[in-house]
Amino acid sequence: MAQISLTFPDGSSRAFDRGVTPAEVAASISKSLEKKAISATVNGAHWDLQWPIEADATIALHTMADDAQALELVRHDLAHIMARAVQEIWPDVKVTIGPVIQNGWYYDFDRAEPFTPEDLGQIETKMREIIARRDPVTTDVWERARAVRYYEANGEPYKVELIEGIPGDEPIRMYWHGHWQDLCRGPHLQHTGQVPADAFKLMTVAGAYWRGDSSRPMLQRIYGVAFKSRQDLKAHLTMLEEAAKRDHRKLGREMALFHFQEEAPGMVFWHPAGWTVYRALEDYMRRRLTAAGYREIRTPQVVDRKLWEASGHWDKYRENMYITEIDEEHANEKRVNALKPMNCPCHVQVFNQGIKSYRDLPLRMAEFGSCHRYEAHGALHGLMRVRGFTQDDAHIFCTEDQIEAECAAFIDLLSGIYRDLGFAKFDIKFSTRPEVRVGSDEVWDKAEAALEKAILSVRNDFELDPGEGAFYGPKLDFKLTDAIGREWQCGTFQADFNLPERLDASYVGADGDRHRPVMLHRAILGSFERFIGILIESYAGKLPLWLAPTQAVVASIVSDADDYVREATTALRAAGLRAEADVRNEKINYKVREHSLAKVPAILAIGQREVEDRTVTLRRLGEKQTRTVALDEAVAVLADEATPPDLRTA
Repeated sequence: MAQISLTFPDGSSRAFDRGVTPAEVAASISKSLEKKAISATVNGAHWDLQWPIEADATIALHTMADDAQALELVRHDLAHIMARAVQEIWPDVKVTIGPVIQNGWYYDFDRAEPFTPEDLGQIETKMREIIARRDPVTTDVWERARAVRYYEANGEPYKVELIEGIPGDEPIRMYWHGHWQDLCRGPHLQHTGQVPADAFKLMTVAGAYWRGDSSRPMLQRIYGVAFKSRQDLKAHLTMLEEAAKRDHRKLGREMALFHFQEEAPGMVFWHPAGWTVYRALEDYMRRRLTAAGYREIRTPQVVDRKLWEASGHWDKYRENMYITEIDEEHANEKRVNALKPMNCPCHVQVFNQGIKSYRDLPLRMAEFGSCHRYEAHGALHGLMRVRGFTQDDAHIFCTEDQIEAECAAFIDLLSGIYRDLGFAKFDIKFSTRPEVRVGSDEVWDKAEAALEKAILSVRNDFELDPGEGAFYGPKLDFKLTDAIGREWQCGTFQADFNLPERLDASYVGADGDRHRPVMLHRAILGSFERFIGILIESYAGKLPLWLAPTQAVVASIVSDADDYVREATTALRAAGLRAEADVRNEKINYKVREHSLAKVPAILAIGQREVEDRTVTLRRLGEKQTRTVALDEAVAVLADEATPPDLRTA
């Protein structure tokens, strides 16, 4: 038998017979590794221990200590084990697909009766029984016709349709978990007992159309979460409980910040308190951008389709655009416009007005641009997924030689803003050229090198995501971590060599000739709506004083204090605070509870003693202790705290 060479992570190579499996490779190294191995990475692809290796390759063997590979396998196996459990309990249920998703998996079933919470408990019990059996997991590759006959004979029409959709040159891989079989690309663990039986939980049931098509059957989707240990599962469930308490939709109602209604799905109705938060954040961002050399502009919301055709969005993004048809006066046909889904093409139009010189570059244009995108109704989620939103958008027109400096300056700006807003930790993902792209390899080489050098000048712990860049250029995505450990992708920085070409943007270089600028797309918050939702959840509604809609309430304990309450409120307002007086004929404990629910950061209580001493009793949100201080001191302390971070003196 011919031999092949396998190269290990340490650079060493060994010869093996062609067709050797990773399991056999592990056994050749040690008995211990043979027992611990769960999968391999072969030439960068995750590989089942049972799959043969037919040519020279790089190989890395994995054990349960390798989190990424272990979690993928555990979650994938649990999807199969859950489907097997369902069919063992209800043999008439049809199975479809069950992929791994973040933190777990789901599987779609065709069942006449809806699954109940009690059913989920029964399925979990059956799954643990299957795990305890330690049934072997085996795999084989079948000819297409044989696989179709098998599923037709077993009454599994969804599997037949899936096979028909597989390209003709791809193998039809079959997996068995004990006696139960599924169509799957793999890889998988080697027996059901390798799945931790105490580290998973079935969460919810939801409806899902087959293949996402509303004209196809409605299926039932069961979601599960899984981890490597019971402790990790418990931590995740605790985080979910905390996230439910922090849900911005719930807090938004309690704090009277905003609402949604069916007459305008995905569009925010901002209430006075919520709009105050929005404006405070917008004012802060405007000051930061102005200080960083950005020039603010404003562009139309409704733009003729001709511009979207020229930019390429009409072909690639039309299904997500709101289209309007107008009967223009004396026109022979209706004029077709679209609400802008993004600001980029309009910013190029501003750049194109007048002749630009290389001396004008870099030119940084910022816009708090109001955009509209059609999102499926089922995808809408409070402020996090809307149809109408405002981006903290900006585009930098520069030369290729300026990309690095602009990128470094942007990361520095973003870091400072995130820090001011309470997010000390964020990660960077660097996405490089995709297979389908525009521009020469030479230009891509330069753009990628400039972005990488810029990142390394600031920090070196970024994640490389090969092939996931935009079709027009490489990009950086910025993920911040909130107070309970969740990640949110907000900021982005993208190098675009395509749109300036399509929309004929140019500048006059030092040589007197016309040149194309590079267009850098960048955002820090992403959208004000979504970022405010993130802020609400990260702070559990207890926003920093400078962002809080009402920063202080002065509440009377007795009616004789009403005049002094109004005087104290006037003093706070004169110092720039958003302060309210509460002189209702209610007990102070009632007032404190009500304003605490509204997440007012500071409550100043005033009774007869405070009137006589010219003091206030200051209570901070979330603190049980109060302290009595002079009115002037309270005003000074709160005014300082209410000053936005960028305006505070060192």
